[in-house]
Amino acid sequence: MNLIKGKTWIFGENIDTDVIIPGRYLRTFNPQDLADHVLEGERPDFTANVKKGDIIVADENFGCGSSREQAPVAIKTAGVEAIIAKSFARIFYRNAINIGLPVIVSDIEAKDGDIIKIDLSKGVILNETTGNSKDFEPFKEFLLEILEDDGLVNHYLNKKD
Repeated sequence: MNLIKGKTWIFGENIDTDVIIPGRYLRTFNPQDLADHVLEGERPDFTANVKKGDIIVADENFGCGSSREQAPVAIKTAGVEAIIAKSFARIFYRNAINIGLPVIVSDIEAKDGDIIKIDLSKGVILNETTGNSKDFEPFKEFLLEILEDDGLVNHYLNKKD
């Protein structure tokens, strides 16, 4: 989990949780049903073309709006391996970590389809397409453990052994 590599999807600023997963789809608890509609209002091609391991790169204030936990669940279930944004809404950031979805605060330059490599423990993002790199605050060991265990609940259950 320390190293992530994938194709980028670019989003703008203020992508709120209602855009990530609209309220009309919250009648289900099935993560795949949520993933089938994730970000469809912002990028209609996203759900049909996102692949396991892809990375979202966004501008400021990603995940703002309501605190619905289904938003990061829908993104992760769709196959997104990590989200990089200039800033995140605090609750979205925490919800993402809690389900094992890495969220990185950075402003790496990228275009749709670029290949990005992220080293969470060293705090480095490399855009392999352009050769540009950007440092960010490395993830602390306890956060890496939570991500490695696929979320906070699993991490807690693994520690009880």
